[in-house]
Amino acid sequence: MTYNFDEIVPRRNTASVKWDLFEEGTLPLWVADMDFKASPAILEALRKRLDHGVFGYELVPQSYYDAISNWFDRRHGWKGITREQLIPTTGVIPAYSACIKAMARTGDNVIVQTPVYNAFFPAIRNNGCRELCNTLVYKDNTYTIDWEDLEKKAADPKTTVMLVCNPHNPAGRVWTREELERFGRICQKNGVFIISDEIHCELTYPGHDYTPWATLPEELVRNSATCFSPTKSFNIAGIQIANIFAADPDVLRRIDRAINDNECCDVNVFGCTALEAAYDKSEEWLDALRTYLYENAQTVYRFLREELPQVTALPLEGTYLMWLDCRAARHADEPFEGFSERFADHLRKEAGLVLSTGTIYGADAEGFERLNIACPRATLTAALGRLKDGFESY
Repeated sequence: MTYNFDEIVPRRNTASVKWDLFEEGTLPLWVADMDFKASPAILEALRKRLDHGVFGYELVPQSYYDAISNWFDRRHGWKGITREQLIPTTGVIPAYSACIKAMARTGDNVIVQTPVYNAFFPAIRNNGCRELCNTLVYKDNTYTIDWEDLEKKAADPKTTVMLVCNPHNPAGRVWTREELERFGRICQKNGVFIISDEIHCELTYPGHDYTPWATLPEELVRNSATCFSPTKSFNIAGIQIANIFAADPDVLRRIDRAINDNECCDVNVFGCTALEAAYDKSEEWLDALRTYLYENAQTVYRFLREELPQVTALPLEGTYLMWLDCRAARHADEPFEGFSERFADHLRKEAGLVLSTGTIYGADAEGFERLNIACPRATLTAALGRLKDGFESY
C-alpha cells in the first residue's frame, strides 16, 4: 500500500497548538507533532469506535496489553511484557512525573542530560526536586557523554534519580546499548534510579537501532522504569495515551500510588483503540513514514550544504527533530547570551518561520534552534527558504 505524505492537510483554524498559536502566514516547524494524517488503520478503528456512539468510562482490555507485548517483541526484541508490569496513563509527561514522585524525595537531585526536552524541568521542580545537569559534550558536530561528570553527580548523596531521554530530544542521538549499560552501571552503583523516556523509540534511521532500556541486564532493568507511547510515532498525541513499565513489583506499586495521587490514572476513551490499531495494524505505514522522514532529513542537509553552509544540522539518528547550530548568524558585537531567543524571534517576525528556541532545552544550548521536519516536503522546502532569508536579514 502507498501512503501520501506529500498531502497538505490544512491545520490552521483547527485549534492546533502548532498552527494556531502564531500569526497567519507563519510556517510553524516547532512543537513535536506531525502534519500527516494518522495511518488508515488508526482512522478506521477510531471511526468504528465513534460510530458506537457511547463514550463512557473505559476499561483497558487484555487486547491492549497483547498489542504492546507483541509489538515490542516483534519489533525490538523486548520479550515477555506482561499486563502486571504495565500502568496505562494519559501521557508520557504524567508518566515520568509520577515516577519522579514515587522514587525521589523532596529536595533530591534528578540528573538530566542537557540540552534536553524542556518538559523534564517542570516535572522535576513540581515534585520538589532539583535538576542536576550532566551537560552533553558538543564536539565535531555531535553530542557525547561526559562520563566523569556523570560519575561525580551520581555519587552525590542527594542524587536519587536519573531521567534518560532515548532517543534523545533535541540532540537526535540514539543511545547505543553500550552507552545505556554504562549509564545503568554508574547509577546502580550509586543508588540512583533510572527513568527512561522512550516516546520517540520508533523513529530511528539507518545505522541506528533503538535499544529498549528493559532489554539490558536484569539488575539494571529492576532499577528502572520505562515510559513509552505510540503518540509521537503515529501522530496521535492529542488522544493522550501512554504506559509505564517496571519489572520490580514494589517499584510498580509505588508508581501506581503516585499515578493515583496525581489523578491521571484513567485513560482516554479513544486511547486503547488508537494504540491497538497502531501496534497491530500500522507497521507498514510506520516504515513508509520513517523512509519519508529520512528523506526529509537529507533534504535539509542538502539545502544547508548548497544554500546556507553557515548553519549546521547535527546528524539525525532518531526523532523527527533536527538540531541546528545557528551561531554563525550572531554579529561579532552582539552578546552571546540571549542570541537563540533573539534569532528565533527574528525568524518568526521577519521571515515567518517558527522554530523552537534552543535555550528552552538548557542554557548550554545557546546558539541552537530545533526544526521539526515531520511535514510534507513542500512545506519543509518553503521553511528552509525562510530560514535562509531570516539568516541573511538578521
